[in-house]
Amino acid sequence: MANTMARSFLQVAAAEEVAPPLRVVQIEGLVMLKIIKHCKEFSPALVTGQLLGLDVGSVLEVTNCFPFPIQEEDEEIEADGANYQLEMMRCLREVNVDNNTVGWYQSTMLGCFQTAELIETFLNYQENIRRCVCIIYDPSRSNQGALAFKALKLSDSFMDLYRSNNFTGEKLREKNLSWVDIFEEIPVKVSNSALISAFMTELEPDTPVTQCDYDRLQLSSSPFLERNMEFLIECMDDLSVEQQKFQFYYRSLTRQQAQQQSWLQKRRDENKARKAAGEEPLPEEDPSNPIFKPIPEPPRLESFLIANRIANYCNQINGVTGQSFSRLYLTKGLHEN
Repeated sequence: MANTMARSFLQVAAAEEVAPPLRVVQIEGLVMLKIIKHCKEFSPALVTGQLLGLDVGSVLEVTNCFPFPIQEEDEEIEADGANYQLEMMRCLREVNVDNNTVGWYQSTMLGCFQTAELIETFLNYQENIRRCVCIIYDPSRSNQGALAFKALKLSDSFMDLYRSNNFTGEKLREKNLSWVDIFEEIPVKVSNSALISAFMTELEPDTPVTQCDYDRLQLSSSPFLERNMEFLIECMDDLSVEQQKFQFYYRSLTRQQAQQQSWLQKRRDENKARKAAGEEPLPEEDPSNPIFKPIPEPPRLESFLIANRIANYCNQINGVTGQSFSRLYLTKGLHEN
């Protein structure tokens, strides 16, 4: 009987360890409004905050959030931030509010969030949390009529490679990992209670046309396009610098291989002469020789992140220009009529 109970317990524990993959992030409408309000109030400054909720099967429920205070540079940011989080979660626990950390949110400017700091934050969170997400909100993109709200997580294959700190070309080819495999975007589902849904249904028929609705017909999109082009040009310059590092590395590697072949040929000719003279041949490998020291390959992580940012800017430019063409065709039809 004891053995049967032990086997049952182990089976249940194994079933709990194998969690289903994360399929959707379900966020309450009030939480989304709190995030939008916090990010817009401090825009263009970047802000961040904590996400609280529940991890239920393949759904990550976000039921509450609170902002992090903006710290001055001369303050103890890490210690104060940790104490603030603990105090906030203690207060939420006392009033019987969900206080389980499921990730964090942060604002961004024109989608420029693919940084090494974001990856480090993910790894720090996942040391204590089985699954967590980062919700990114872009106020500047939302001003163009699209709710720039996305939930991200790091791919498992990238996390394994990042922990080993081996971003060489050989390892990336072995793992079949490219720059598009760093982040995984999780679908976001907005959830409201039945009372809120009924209240919104009552308000919808009586909602008048506001100035925001008319602003969508504005033909000018130059400021947004200009900023995207400026950031895109900067990213292209950064990518060019990274490519120059790899070009220098391959030139140095080619030069070193040529020196090694020349040295080996000399050593072989010398050994032939020593054999002819009846002497012991010298070893063909000499680790103390500087030309045999391996040249470290530059890591490819930064170039991968820059490629992600370039793709993001290109997608934003493509989306805005498509909307601009639609407005232009609409205006043309109105003039003809």
